[in-house]
This record gives sequence, C-alpha cells and structure tokens, in this order.
Amino acid sequence: MIRAAVLVPAPDYPEDWAWAFDVEAAALQRGGMKVEARPWRDPGDLTDFDLVLPLVAWGYHFDPKRWLDLLDRLENERPVTVNPIPLLRWNSDKVYLEELGAKGIPTVPTALVDQLDMQSIAEARDRFSGDLVIKPPISASAYGTHRLGPTDYLPAEVIGQTMMVQPFLRSVMDEGEYSLMLFDGELSHSIIKRPTAGDYRTQPHLGGTEVACAVPDGALDVARAALGAAPAPAAYARVDLIRLDDGALGVIELELIEPSLWLQYAPDHGTSFAAAIAARAR
Repeated sequence: MIRAAVLVPAPDYPEDWAWAFDVEAAALQRGGMKVEARPWRDPGDLTDFDLVLPLVAWGYHFDPKRWLDLLDRLENERPVTVNPIPLLRWNSDKVYLEELGAKGIPTVPTALVDQLDMQSIAEARDRFSGDLVIKPPISASAYGTHRLGPTDYLPAEVIGQTMMVQPFLRSVMDEGEYSLMLFDGELSHSIIKRPTAGDYRTQPHLGGTEVACAVPDGALDVARAALGAAPAPAAYARVDLIRLDDGALGVIELELIEPSLWLQYAPDHGTSFAAAIAARAR
C-alpha cells in the first residue's frame, strides 16, 4: 500500500481546513493509499512515506522562508514530492503571472513593485484604468489583498513592501471566477466562485460560494497553455480564470501547491485525482 504524508496547517492555524483535507484524503484512500496528516511547519521524519503531498499546506505565505527551507529539505532528502519541488517553488511566488503574460498567455495584467508607495500607485493608475487591487506576491486566501479606489491612500502596513498591483476587474462580481481542475493535464471538472454581496473576494472563509459549471469557451485552452509554460508537469492543478476587460478569459492564479480541488463536484468523485497521485509513487 502506498503511504502518503499530506502536509496540513500548523495546529494553531485559525481557519477550518478539514473540509478540504477530508474530501481529498478520502479520494486517496479509495485509490488504495494510506494517508497521514503532517503539519508542514514541523512534519517530522518523512523517510518512511512513499509520497509527500503539500495538498493542505495552508499558511505557508505567513512564513515563506520556512516554507522554502522545507522545499530545500525535501529536495535534499529526496522523498517523492507531488507536485514536484521545482514546480512548488515556482508557484510559491505570484511573479509567475508576469512570466506567463510575457509568453503571450492571457493573464490579469500585473505590475510588480519592489517598494510600494503613492508614486508607484499613481503610475499604476496611469497604466490601469479604474480601481486597483494590491496583494503580496507570496500570498493565499486573499491575505494582504486591498482594493483601492481612485482617491484611496495606501494602507500603512503595505507602504514600502513588495507588492503586486493589478486592475480591479468587476467581472469577478458580475460573473464570478472560474476554477478548472486538471489531473495529469486532463480536465476533471470546473466550478464558478462568486463573492458575497458587496465583496470581490471569492474565498469561502470570506463568504464566497461555488457551484459546478460547464467549462466556458476558451477556458481549457488557456489553462493548458498556462500549465504548459510551468517548469514541470503538474499531477494536480487548479487554474483560476477571470473575464478580462477585452472579454477574453485570463489566468488570475495557478494553484499548484495547496488548492481546494472541490472533488465533491468531480463526476468521478476524485478517481482521476488519486490515479494521478498514485502514478508518482515509487
């Protein structure tokens, strides 16, 4: 039997994560694997496991150095880590959006600012029309994300910080944000996520909701192009897409580390997910 260590949050993590872990662990168990949860901050000895899966390593953005140190450790100790470590390291910093855009893949326009100040915001307002969204390049769950109107000042805690600046896309409120789940590059299922009334953030802990949906026209081509530009193939992937101002769909995020995969909406209930993971075992 394949033994899999699933990395999960530290015991003091403030959000409920069992809803994401349980459905993924159940799919792996149905696929013939023995699953054990290990906190990513202190996972202990992992040498007896066939696979290490950072599927619920929530909170890595709070301590990115410790996270990257763990990836270095896994690379040195050489347990089979899924997704592969070069992919995890690349996906940890959202600067990859600039890289994808430079390769011609439709993405949310993104400017990376080393030391955010009002001058850089003024320049972004000249480049992007309307409201702006700022967020840290290493982030998750809308952590550190702010929407700025035309006359809003910067929150004090972000001044001088390295931040990404993007145009606010109202389509997230009017239409929603699509998520496509792909396992070994093959589409499994898709959902659409919508924020609660008056908000623009789609995360469940902020009141966002999701429903299964058909894959919108063109979405799968964009998702596959984005994954094809990554530094290694992904066993599991969630590609988040949003409607851009020109009407096309663009990548807002690639989730290749610890995504909620919404397997409860998968027609096969996660069989293809488990198969993609099992194929990586020794």
